[in-house]
Amino acid sequence: MTIDESTAESAQFFNLTEDEMGYQDRYQEYLEEVSGDIAYCIESGKRPVFGYTSDLDVVFQYDPKVIDQLIAEHLTEEPKLRTEDLITSLSDLARVIAGYMMEGAGGEIDITDYEVCTYLNEHFEGTPGLGGTCAQGAAALAATGMPLLAHITDRCKEVCTLLDYPGLEGVRDGRAVPIRELATEETPVYHMILQYSKGDVFHIGDKEYTVPCSNRLIMDYDTIHKDLNVDADFRKYLEEHAEDLISYNISGMNGIVDAELVKRRMEEMSEHYRRIREKNPGCIFYFESAHYLSQQVMQEVYSSMAGYVDIMGMNEEELAVYAGESTGQALNKGSLDDILRCLQRVKEQYGAKGIILHTKDYSLYYGKKLEGIDIEKGLTIGNLMSGTRARVGRYGTREECAESLSLSLSEKGLRFAEELSQKALSEYTCLVPSRYMEKPKYTIGLGDTFVAGVQMAFVSEKK
Repeated sequence: MTIDESTAESAQFFNLTEDEMGYQDRYQEYLEEVSGDIAYCIESGKRPVFGYTSDLDVVFQYDPKVIDQLIAEHLTEEPKLRTEDLITSLSDLARVIAGYMMEGAGGEIDITDYEVCTYLNEHFEGTPGLGGTCAQGAAALAATGMPLLAHITDRCKEVCTLLDYPGLEGVRDGRAVPIRELATEETPVYHMILQYSKGDVFHIGDKEYTVPCSNRLIMDYDTIHKDLNVDADFRKYLEEHAEDLISYNISGMNGIVDAELVKRRMEEMSEHYRRIREKNPGCIFYFESAHYLSQQVMQEVYSSMAGYVDIMGMNEEELAVYAGESTGQALNKGSLDDILRCLQRVKEQYGAKGIILHTKDYSLYYGKKLEGIDIEKGLTIGNLMSGTRARVGRYGTREECAESLSLSLSEKGLRFAEELSQKALSEYTCLVPSRYMEKPKYTIGLGDTFVAGVQMAFVSEKK
């Protein structure tokens, strides 16, 4: 099916004309521009930058027998999701896994007892992979051929091998070098991830439950990322080459639990950001949110970043956490009005010029119209790269992204686009429906891959 046939099929489903849909499909047009964007960066030396963390993920395959055994042997209380939750025992593990699967939710939780890691490794079949918002975003962008710089924290050989792409560089001794030259003999930092798909079945007692939405639960046994350690060498290199930075993508503070510590670290980093901003006012600062282990730390990070961030990115679950914390009310993900109200509150509280919300059905920019930047292009390529990873199970090449154009546009995304076209809003708002899959092959790192694709909007502006 071609991209035009896909769009026509979606319009026929809703009995809408293209104008009434509120969305004109430009996926193929934007994808054809990417080769020129990459060539520009290779020739000019201009680079996107990703920071700050990496780890080695272990992705577990869903096994209904193992899940049922875990629940039957260790579930001692009602499954439910809790703010600032911890997995301190096998009882917590059973409660948390059951609770997340019942909701079809995704999240990130700390493991404090190594016995839990042992249980997961012994009972589930796991596959190692790349972890960390920075590392996954960098790898996804490098897979398209784009040159870039990245700061990583776990530099074990396994992580550096997974990041060994042409044009993907780190900083060592004042020079930009291939990531493989940063490799050490250190033991990997492990993050353990359970994927579950829509329709997966599990049991609590005699009652059967079905997972309503494909998602993943990230469980961290990790001491490195309880602090923010950004190399002075990396900071100095960026400050000395600030004019060459297209965008600065910041993440990796969500594992910190000490609010006083993060306050000190953010004061240090603010000086770094100020120096870059002074030398290159056009550099886009993009801050990707996450599931924070401490809400107090989240508030400190958000407030500290407010003075520098151009765009704040988040997914539906992260926006829902914010809605619950700030209003005490659950976010209605099926209501565009509710989503827009919540985005406005985030923007007002933290002062970002704009917010990008990425979901399985659509991506949306809400805020100030950024001069010279085609944000629709960024949302489109972000959707396409994320969808390709979900479809093929790896970071997609440009050729694989082109193959994803055969996927239909999301019905919910088209509905929201049509609804948005009827609204008069004070803020600039752009919504792009995703290329949709009911049962993705992979659910890990989709948001990080989306952020990688958004960078194409900023590259185009520099050309």
